[in-house]
Amino acid sequence: MDRTRNDEARGPGLPPVGPFERLRRTHSLMVAGETAMAVALADSMFLSISPDAARGRVILFLAVSMAPFVVIGPWMGKRIDRMRGGHRMLVVAVGVLRAVVMVGISHWIHSLSLFPLAFSALVLGKTYAIAKSAIVPTTVRGDRALVEANGRLGLTAGATGFVVAPIAALLQVVGSSVTLWLGALAFLFAAVNAWRLPRIVVAEAPAERLEIEEMHSPAIMPSVRAMRTLRLAVGFMFFHMAFWLRGQSAGTAWFGLAVSLSGVATLAGNFIAPRMNKRMREATMMMSSLVLVAVAGLCATWYDRVVGGILLAATVNMAAAVGRLSFESTVQSGAPDANRGRMFATFETHNQMAWVLGGLVPVIIDPAGWFGFLSVATIGSVGAAMFVRDGGIATGPRAARARARARRPR
Repeated sequence: MDRTRNDEARGPGLPPVGPFERLRRTHSLMVAGETAMAVALADSMFLSISPDAARGRVILFLAVSMAPFVVIGPWMGKRIDRMRGGHRMLVVAVGVLRAVVMVGISHWIHSLSLFPLAFSALVLGKTYAIAKSAIVPTTVRGDRALVEANGRLGLTAGATGFVVAPIAALLQVVGSSVTLWLGALAFLFAAVNAWRLPRIVVAEAPAERLEIEEMHSPAIMPSVRAMRTLRLAVGFMFFHMAFWLRGQSAGTAWFGLAVSLSGVATLAGNFIAPRMNKRMREATMMMSSLVLVAVAGLCATWYDRVVGGILLAATVNMAAAVGRLSFESTVQSGAPDANRGRMFATFETHNQMAWVLGGLVPVIIDPAGWFGFLSVATIGSVGAAMFVRDGGIATGPRAARARARARRPR
């Protein structure tokens, strides 16, 4: 199907709005809604409730949030892949449902009903991330364009969060409900934009043996495991900071700063990653990301201060952004015959599960600050060691044989 047929006229003398531009606007609006929700919940009982009471609920809902990825995802994903416009409709549904959830939060922000609503928003957000991963390859032509598209989406997300966060903070002066209604409107507009995405079938037929073998080939699996490790570290650090900072002076303000700096760091990672990719191999980029996490974790452990933890959270998010571009480039070159939409949706599902698992650990064991930082250093070190062991950083005959096996005709 020619994607240019889905371009929409913008008026005399103006270029048409292409599928990727429509997706980029949808993504920006989704991020705007998520940012508004994060700011609104900063002063809610979600963070003011006692740590022991909050911990039990967070553990429960994080465990429940894995259900769509473990049970529903594999069964429903295959059917959505074969539906014309299936993932588009999923994004539309997520936008509408998240708007409804935001309205619900605005009504019950001071009651225990806030917890299931907040975690419903979490599940919907992760569902959108998977659907977006399936849609992106259908909006561009060529592997190089796909890498650039994902980088542009990352930059768009960072820029949107940077702009919307202070606006939402100002609205908080009026009241959390106003901020939440802003988020609800953003999600509704995102649904409207998603409705105009092209109705494309992501994968008409089930995956063939060649595609399955390529997706699990030695050429890409080290990068796949490394990306899951980075997402594990991101999830761990987010929830570790959320609970550990509550025991510190001005903990809520510190946590807000950590989230803001992490967003800026992700923006920086998405900005520098394409430039790094012009100067070094993807494997070197991935190894650098893992080593950066390990070194930053050790530095934060030695320093053992709030500022060190906040800087570590930002560093982990920047490393994950750089690692993501390396991961995407490696997968595209190592699995040339695989369906891009189905492939990235599958890997994104696993990455989201790694994020949830990483978040569960600090909530369950409640580590001290320094021990949490040391755990992040361990995650990065083990990830780097596994990457080397699996041949991810290898050059020469071993890497060449792995790439040859991945491309060998069957």
